[in-house]
Amino acid sequence: MTGVHIRAGAERDLRRLQLAERAAGSLFRELGMDRVADDAPPPLPVLRRYVHRGGLWVAVRDGSEDGDGSEDGDGGSGGDGGGHRSEYDGDAEETPVAYVMTEPVDGALHIEQVTVHPASARRGIGRALIEHVARRAAAAGHPALTLCTFAEVPWNAPYYERCGFRVLAEDELTPGLRRIRAEETHAGLDRWPRVCMRRELAASRGESESAGP
Repeated sequence: MTGVHIRAGAERDLRRLQLAERAAGSLFRELGMDRVADDAPPPLPVLRRYVHRGGLWVAVRDGSEDGDGSEDGDGGSGGDGGGHRSEYDGDAEETPVAYVMTEPVDGALHIEQVTVHPASARRGIGRALIEHVARRAAAAGHPALTLCTFAEVPWNAPYYERCGFRVLAEDELTPGLRRIRAEETHAGLDRWPRVCMRRELAASRGESESAGP
């Protein structure tokens, strides 16, 4: 990844993140998943909650100042961004080109959302965001990352497998993941196969190995 850096999300980013989310939806429309493409982006109160809890990280172009941290899991899903390109200038300094939302779920750090604006796709930005939260999660003592995603969308489960995640069997789901899946089912996302995934973190593996039998 070149040309961007990652910082904590801030209030000034939120509307731009909504525009990025809408733009990312066009990819789902191409797969016939209009229901997903037409989903509204996360509401501002939800985004603010992640900011205040330190669970929102954004990738912005280099050459701008880092945001003050005190202002503080699946691939982009949103509506059609066709009418928003003029409002969202992916080339402007300090404009987020991608973001990730995380929160603790049953001891692991759960990735609620990863979105990369289509204009900045295929540059390793999504993976960089995942690695960023993985390092922070390991440092905070979380044993793993988790997420829920579409099983058959190329930039969802197959992509996350390349990032070190594995699909969880039904009997491996924790209560929190079961709750999230129930909410997704209620929202109608199960029209297409969904899976939960988990990535063990290196720090936790190292600690378990050093502890001995």
